[in-house]
Amino acid sequence: MELGSVILLLFLFSSAINATKRDVSFGEDYVRPRARKALAIPWQSNKDTSNGPHQVHISLAGENQMRVTWITDSSSYPSTVQYGTTPGTYPYTSTGDTTSYSYLLYTSGTIHHATIGPLVPNTTYYYRLSNQGPEFKFKSPQNEFPITFAVVGDLGQTDWTTSTLAHIKKCDYDVLLLPGDLSYADYQQRLWDTFGDLVQPLASERPWMVTEGNHEKERIWVLESGFQAYNSRWKMPYEESGSSSNLYYSFDVAGVHVVMLGSYTDYDEGSDQYAWLKSGLARVDRDKTPWLIVVLHAPWYNSNWAHHGEGDAMMASMEPLLYAAGVDLVLAGHVHAYERSKRVYKGKVDSCGPMYITIGDGGNREGLARRYHNPKPSWSVFREASFGHGELQIVNSTHAFWSWHRNDDDELVTSDDVWITSLVGSGCIMKPSHELRKILMSP
Repeated sequence: MELGSVILLLFLFSSAINATKRDVSFGEDYVRPRARKALAIPWQSNKDTSNGPHQVHISLAGENQMRVTWITDSSSYPSTVQYGTTPGTYPYTSTGDTTSYSYLLYTSGTIHHATIGPLVPNTTYYYRLSNQGPEFKFKSPQNEFPITFAVVGDLGQTDWTTSTLAHIKKCDYDVLLLPGDLSYADYQQRLWDTFGDLVQPLASERPWMVTEGNHEKERIWVLESGFQAYNSRWKMPYEESGSSSNLYYSFDVAGVHVVMLGSYTDYDEGSDQYAWLKSGLARVDRDKTPWLIVVLHAPWYNSNWAHHGEGDAMMASMEPLLYAAGVDLVLAGHVHAYERSKRVYKGKVDSCGPMYITIGDGGNREGLARRYHNPKPSWSVFREASFGHGELQIVNSTHAFWSWHRNDDDELVTSDDVWITSLVGSGCIMKPSHELRKILMSP
């Protein structure tokens, strides 16, 4: 994402010289509102910040389990979650563990992770942390259809971010999927703290499932190995899904198997991630989870000039696996714009391939990627450079409804929507298996 602003400035300059250039489209025909400034969120030293738990978020951690994560300014606070289904009454207690990290001159607070459960599906739970208030609440996901996912990428911390979050809050979603680039801290570790506080009102009430983007790397040669903040603060169920790395994992929820891939760790055929993905896809039971969704950061199908081709190497390695497994939908971020494809495989429209959606338009400070390649590829259906979020309502085992909601002058505008038939429902996958699954079963 570091080149986005430079690309945009160069493009605006070249456009002023040659306004009739034919290979450029400004987000199709939509005229966007002006850019917005980054949020000025005050940050204080550890000793002056909240005395109790803050930066609270939850994530799925196995069947009927939820991981609760929070930060305290002192290690003296216990890693306990007290919870129950009645406000102010906590018959259940779970104790977790703690971690912390240092990055250059910064030292984090104490980061707590505790797993609670078993939980009753589709139930509101009330909880408090470290044996003290305030009280939080969350709703556990359903264990059957219908289920709704909110989807947002490249979120950041700007006025547009707050607009996006306000629109998501109006969505009655069960789980949020974030395909990378969370805080845009970019080495400034205090911005991880402000981001945690910014998203807490939503992330403490519904599980947020995230994967890493390039802005999570924060690698400094010799000094810092990278991903320290992301791995410490946003622990995902990688161990529960047989992964050796927090950078890629999978989970099941209400008839959907979701695979979160890592664009910034090894993915070639000899890598641990490739072996894990191949093994995991071969075990997917489409009777139990008829929907199969993949989430990653760098898009494989992208007609925007920004980051064009950056996902090609990963696609060359893993696209045959996704096609063989009958993946229904691939969600990506990275490009600060929206684009939806037809079902596609190896660059050609294919009714048995995945549908690809790029949604890296949550509100980041780098602005929008306005420049598209023309003519539009045959696989591209809709594209627009605007901030917004998506909603995926999976109605039953065969049908889902996707909608993308543009942030238009603070109003929630639905700009693109489509009914999706699952590959199980369309007959592409013949039970109990189909010929292409031999790819997954090969040594």
